[in-house]
Amino acid sequence: MADKPHMNLIFIGHIDHGKSTTVGRLLYDTKSVSEQDMKKLKEEVAKYNRPTFEFAFVMDQLKEERERGITIDIMHRDFQTPKYYFTIIDAPGHRDFVKNMITGASQADAAVLVVSTPDGIQSQTREHAYLARVLGISQLIVGLNKIDAAGYDRGKFDDAKNKVTELLKTVGYDPAKILFVPYSALEGINVSSKSDKLSWYTGPTLLEALDTLQLPKKPTDKPLRLPVQDVYSIAGFGTVPVGRVETGVMKPGDQVIIMPAGVKTEIKSIEMHHQQLQKAEPGDNVGFNIKGVDKKDIKRGDVIGPTTSPPTVAQEFTAQIVVINHPTAIVPGYTPVFHLHTMQIAATIMEIMEKKDPKTGQTLQKNPELIKNGDVALVKIKPTKAICVEKYSEFPQLGRFAIRDMGQTVAAGVILDITKKQ
Repeated sequence: MADKPHMNLIFIGHIDHGKSTTVGRLLYDTKSVSEQDMKKLKEEVAKYNRPTFEFAFVMDQLKEERERGITIDIMHRDFQTPKYYFTIIDAPGHRDFVKNMITGASQADAAVLVVSTPDGIQSQTREHAYLARVLGISQLIVGLNKIDAAGYDRGKFDDAKNKVTELLKTVGYDPAKILFVPYSALEGINVSSKSDKLSWYTGPTLLEALDTLQLPKKPTDKPLRLPVQDVYSIAGFGTVPVGRVETGVMKPGDQVIIMPAGVKTEIKSIEMHHQQLQKAEPGDNVGFNIKGVDKKDIKRGDVIGPTTSPPTVAQEFTAQIVVINHPTAIVPGYTPVFHLHTMQIAATIMEIMEKKDPKTGQTLQKNPELIKNGDVALVKIKPTKAICVEKYSEFPQLGRFAIRDMGQTVAAGVILDITKKQ
């Protein structure tokens, strides 16, 4: 297992287009779910008169499902292809899915956008495609599911493919670099094995498509940036913050600074999975012991960096946002909650500087009075207090955010410029 390179994969797309069934089928076909577990599931499913849903049940570990009496919990969300060892992050259908994607709680190396061939693009297809792009997921595979319901018809596949191609162009992907795979998760056709029913299709199966993905390069050459997720006080150890290295390398003995407070300290030791580490690299979730810092002096949302290159503290910032889901419109003075890396903070959109054409990036209008769903705009944002963020161009992991309000993701964006705290 460990000898194969590891990748995090996310499945996105509209709620009823078969994400869970796709994942269940992939896990089953790669023997990541045992026959015994599948048999149990089939029996459970039979009770509910939904005989075709066993694959979806593999993934649905949601509370409401359990409350209906489904007791089987399959936690394997890892599977292997000939080339990679994949972890599927964030079970599809999760309400906090979007927020988790954005805050990097689940940072995907690649995404599979699942679209039902007969139904085509729906609201969440659009939302998730935008998000994947804003979140810096550069690698995408489009899975055109339910090809069985489209009668294995090439024309219907081409039609769905053309519409998704248009959407991806609008969002900023290059469709020429993206594989479009027709398959049926339900029938198990073209997921891991080819079928005569799709004799017109000469491309890869879904499983083969996953092996065309490229391993992302770790940003080890940049200065250290580690947003703090939690802080513990451990008897005999002192203060132990926990977080994920986003860029750079952290080693015991490093002189670091905790921003925005400006507290300087030394890294005494680092551990991951109860093992002492001599260095932590991007993607590593670590706990580390720091010298002479009280637990109250460091908190979630703080960022740790080298004393030679301290994390940026912003008084305000300019960002490009895309409005995804606002019931009316966004106007200057609007103060929702921003989710930036591990932090949540109320911030005000002070000014809408310009509205852009999402297709070309050209300015459509200077200082519009409002922006609404589908609009892309440049805005000036002022958090309620100074916070640690970076320009997206320099540290993408710390330069993207989600705007949440009324229990949903209203907009997502990237930071272009920062007014530093004096």
